[in-house]
Amino acid sequence: MSTFAGQLRVVLETIKFQHSVFALPFAFTGALLALRGTDYTAAEIGWKFSWILVAMVAARSAAMAFNRLIDASIDAQNTRTATRAVPAGLLSKRFIAAFIVFSCSVFILAASQLNPLCLKLSPPAIAVVLGYSYTKRFTVLSHLVLGFSLGIAPAAAWIAIRNTFDPGILFLSAAVMMWTAGFDIIYSFQDVAFDRSMGLYSIPASLSTRKALLISRLMHVAMILFLVLEWQSMQLGSLGLLGIGGVAGLLVYEHSLVRADDLSRVNAAFFSVNGWISVLFFLSWAGDLWLNMASG
Repeated sequence: MSTFAGQLRVVLETIKFQHSVFALPFAFTGALLALRGTDYTAAEIGWKFSWILVAMVAARSAAMAFNRLIDASIDAQNTRTATRAVPAGLLSKRFIAAFIVFSCSVFILAASQLNPLCLKLSPPAIAVVLGYSYTKRFTVLSHLVLGFSLGIAPAAAWIAIRNTFDPGILFLSAAVMMWTAGFDIIYSFQDVAFDRSMGLYSIPASLSTRKALLISRLMHVAMILFLVLEWQSMQLGSLGLLGIGGVAGLLVYEHSLVRADDLSRVNAAFFSVNGWISVLFFLSWAGDLWLNMASG
C-alpha cells in the first residue's frame, strides 16, 4: 500500500496536478453561460458542476500522464527533463499506464453522468487530448493542437449543461486555443537547441526567437479579439469587458517577462501569469452573469 501511495504521489507531481487551474475556469465559464435560460435547481447545478470538475481533472490527468509516458525516451536525453519521474526510474511505465486507463475511465464515467451527448463525444475527446502528445514529432502546429485540446473545454461544458451545441460558444473555445498555443510557444523556448538536435517540431525551433515571440504575441492578440466576440455574442455587461481588459493587461505583462535576448523568466511567464489570467477571467465573467441575473 505504501508503494502504491508513493507512486500515486509521484504521478500527481509528474503531471503537475495543481495546474488543472489553467483550463478549468474557462470550462466553468462555458457552463455558467449555458445555464442562462435554464430551470435547473441548485442541487442539479451542483451535480453538473461536480461532474464537469471530475471530467476536466480526469481528462487533463490522462493527457499529461500519457505525454510523460510516450516521451520518456526523449525526456531521458534532455538535460531539462531527464530528472522527470519516468526517465529517472522513479515511476514505472506499468503504473503510469494504469493511471492513464483509470483517468480515461473516470472521464467516461463523468461524461455518462452529465448527459447522453457528452457520453457519445467522450471517445473523440480522449483521442484529441491524448493525440496531442504525438504532434511535436511531425508538425510545428503542435502548439495549436494543444490549444485545441484545452479549447474544447468551454464547448464541452456548454454541452454538459444543455445536451446540445451552440456555435456561439466557439468564440470562447477559439480564445482558449489561441491563449494556450501562445503560451506554449513561450514554454518551448526552453528546448530550442534540443528540439533541433532531435528533429522535433516547434515554432521556436523552426524560426528565430524574435519571429516566434511575434507569433505568440499575435496569438494572444487573437485571444482578446475572440473574447470580445464572445462577450458581444453572449450580450454581457461592463464587468465582463473589464475582465477582458484585465486579461489583456496580464498578457502584456507576460510578454514583458520574455524577450528575444532574455529567456530567463520563461517559467514565471508560463506558470504564474497564466494561472492568474484564467482565474481573473472566470471571476469577472461569473460576476457579470450574476449581476445580470440579479438585475433581471
